Amino acid sequence: MRNSNRTVLRLLGALLALAMVAAACGDDDGGDGDASDATDATDAGGEEAAAVEGSLDDCPNPMVFQTDWFPEPEHGALYNLTGGEGSVDPESGRFTGPLAAEPSIEVEIRSGGPFIGNQPTVALMATDDDIFLGYVNTDEAIANYEEFPTTAVAAPLDINPQIIMWDPETYEVASWDDVQGTEAVINHFAGASYTEFLVGSGLVDEAQLDASYDGSPTRFIGENGAIMQQGFATQEPYNYENVFAEWGKPVESLLIHDSGYELYQGPLAILDDKFDDAARSCLAAFVPIFQQSIVDFQEDPAATNAVILQAVIDLDSFWQLSEDGVANTVVEMGALDIVGNGPNQTIGDFDLDRVDQVIKLTAEQVPSIEVPEGLSAEDLVTNEFINPDIGL
Repeated sequence: MRNSNRTVLRLLGALLALAMVAAACGDDDGGDGDASDATDATDAGGEEAAAVEGSLDDCPNPMVFQTDWFPEPEHGALYNLTGGEGSVDPESGRFTGPLAAEPSIEVEIRSGGPFIGNQPTVALMATDDDIFLGYVNTDEAIANYEEFPTTAVAAPLDINPQIIMWDPETYEVASWDDVQGTEAVINHFAGASYTEFLVGSGLVDEAQLDASYDGSPTRFIGENGAIMQQGFATQEPYNYENVFAEWGKPVESLLIHDSGYELYQGPLAILDDKFDDAARSCLAAFVPIFQQSIVDFQEDPAATNAVILQAVIDLDSFWQLSEDGVANTVVEMGALDIVGNGPNQTIGDFDLDRVDQVIKLTAEQVPSIEVPEGLSAEDLVTNEFINPDIGL
């Protein structure tokens, strides 16, 4: 079981390489035989991107990925790249293991949150040249575009799993239209732009916001559900009912996505000043492998979930996961379409119209973010390296 995902990814790498060789045989320019070929992708606007030839040989080694939080199943497609192999350093929060599609390449996955002082990923990418790709949410990309522009190349989550949650014994909420009337405090991480959107769109009062959330369940439980709190639909509802014995009952929630602010959570992005020919070649080979990893993890998560669980145990912090909980997270990611193909049959791609709408809403409703004049989806995301034939 532990090596099943690794086998799949190795086969994928081999198939991609064979596809490139086959293409080279019919091309007068020839080819080197070790490159991988990214199939043409069609974006939401109907424009077909040119195929980009690529090779894993052009990827940095190690390939360093900066995430936004502790290891968790929502990051499963990334950890699945090692096919169930690897371990974490408890001091740095860095997980390392071999890329299953090409074991000579080492994958390094860096934990975020407290491990990076809760900094935005972009800020760290701009100061650490070792980071190849980072989790850069759409709103973060917009906010940092003028100083540190990034381009997102693949989206492991189609729907943002962020929620606000509450105790149904304390508050009656059927939709976003009911949240303001509760007058409940909403405890959230500082710097969350969606909270400004909720205020700007009239769904909550600014006085309800409390940006002191630290990711732990202590306050919600300590106040006996008198507050609302941010979380993930894929984790907190299960954990509060089944894992946190001090609470041990259901909570209810609303997706931020359903408020109308449909940003992409945790897409893999590269700094534009590192988006050179070598990076494009690497991404042309890597992104289809990552797409397949999204599919493989969703369909067979056991080995990678075991690695994520062990990493969390080794980190020995307030962040806790359970075997049943991580299994449930993957189920919920599918049931809620958090991981899914979206409006087409392709995993990991971007809907450009949706990104344009996020830009528009950010300009209108999020006063802390100054949106550059003329900014569009094409500036922030690309389907250039996406293989449209890979999907759930």
